Parts: sequence; C-alpha cells; structure tokens
Amino acid sequence: MIKALLKTMRPRQWTKNGFVFAALVFDEKLFQVQMLGKTVLAFIVFCLAASAVYLLNDLVDREKDRQHPTKRFRPLASGELAPRIAVTAIAVFVVAAFIFALWLGPGFALVIAAYLLLNVVYSFWLKHVVLVDVFLVAAFHLLRVVAGVVVIQAARFSPWLYICITLLALFIAIGRRRQELVLLGEANANSHRASLEEYNLRLLDDMIGLVTAAATVSYSFYTFSAPNLPANNAMMLTIPFVLYGIFRYLYLIHVKNEGGAPEELILQDKPLLAGVTLWALAIVIVLYVF
Repeated sequence: MIKALLKTMRPRQWTKNGFVFAALVFDEKLFQVQMLGKTVLAFIVFCLAASAVYLLNDLVDREKDRQHPTKRFRPLASGELAPRIAVTAIAVFVVAAFIFALWLGPGFALVIAAYLLLNVVYSFWLKHVVLVDVFLVAAFHLLRVVAGVVVIQAARFSPWLYICITLLALFIAIGRRRQELVLLGEANANSHRASLEEYNLRLLDDMIGLVTAAATVSYSFYTFSAPNLPANNAMMLTIPFVLYGIFRYLYLIHVKNEGGAPEELILQDKPLLAGVTLWALAIVIVLYVF
C-alpha cells in the first residue's frame, strides 16, 4: 500500500516544483542561508500540495485511465491503491501543506490556496475545456514562481521572467497534449479526455511554433533589458542554451514522439539534462561572478 501511495504521489514530477527556486536565483539570494532555507521549505510544501493534486486527479480519472495504454497501470486505476486511502492521504497532505505555508507567511499560504483551488476546478471541469486546459497548466507553473517571489520577498525579479516562464509552461503543456494525441490516436483520444476531441496535430504544432518563438524573443529581451543584470550584457551568452533546450525538446516531440511527461523526460534524456544544467550554471556565473 505504501509503495502504491508513493507511486501515485509521483515523486518524479516534483521536479516541476523547482520553479520556486527561480526567484532565489534571479534575485541574487542563492547564497543567503535564511532565504535558501525558506525556499527549500516552500519546495517541500509544493511537493505535499502537488501530491494531493495527483491523488485527486487519479481518483477522479481512474475509470478513464483504465482505457489508457499506460495510465491503466496507475495504482488507483489498477486497483492496487484503495480510494479511501487516497482520500485520507489527500486530507493529510493538504493540512500539512497549509500548516507549513502559514508558517512561511500569509502571502505564501494564499498562493498555495489558489494552487489547490484551481487544481480542484481543473480536475472536475476545466481540464475538459479546449485551450483553457493548457492555459491553466501554465498557470500552475507560474504560481510556483510567484510563491518563490513571495517567500523571499524578491525585489529584483524581472517581469520578463514571468512572461518567459508562462510561455515555457504553455510549450510543455501543448507538447504533452500532442503526445497524448499521438499515443491514443486522434480518433480515440476523446475517450480519455474530452478536450482532446477538439485538438488535432496541425493545431497543436502551430501553437507550439507560436509559443516557442515568443518564448525565445521574450527571453532574449530579458537578457539585455532587465535592470538588475550586469551592464556588460553577459546574460545574452545564455541564449544559445535556451535555444538548444527548445530544439532538443522539439526533436524529442516530433522525431521520437515523446513529451508526455516533460519532468521525467528531462531526467531521462541526457542531452536535454546537460543543456538545462549548463544553462543553470551559466545563469549563476553571470549573476554572481560578473
């Protein structure tokens, strides 16, 4: 039962909660012990909240997941985990998340409340509304960033970064929808998720092209226009790493037909992981050395 519960909590997807560290890094507080400690605790809180959300999603979708070629092996869909255990775990995780969130401050607790409330609305309704579903997934990523800003009271977090992260999250969400269509087939996709009936590969490919172009331009503007960056424009040196990461992900989507679980793909695909790691190192060097 414990193994099944842990699997349903999806610890591999906790990597998405790393977005809370964005404010810590870009506000140049990475090496301030107190701020680092608060951000680590915020990360843990989001792991608890996200686990409650994953349990809720699998609980709500367990009947449809049984018709999915891979999701039918999830513990709730396969019967390995009892629904009453899932409900109990959801309650425990939500209470624990709010206790720690309130300790970090009312602003952070408000962000957690918004995250959980939007996820409930998403699970029961908006995940089936075409286009709105991908925007809401992007909003979940953006809320993680906002939480990091609130926790450390960031004063120099550029608005351009909010735009870049939103576009990146949209890119990932649309790529995931595309992978679902490829895996299930356009004719049968609606049996798993109603909104998939309204999508097709051409539309999703056009949307991916739009958000990748917008994300690249937005990040480029950030590297030379944000007021808190080095005056020598050294941040522009990180643009190639961003381009490589986007191109590699597009390669995995279009050539390898992957992209269903981007947080797992980053850990599994070594070139993509190397590109993200080098980009992060370049950011730290530019901000903290130059």
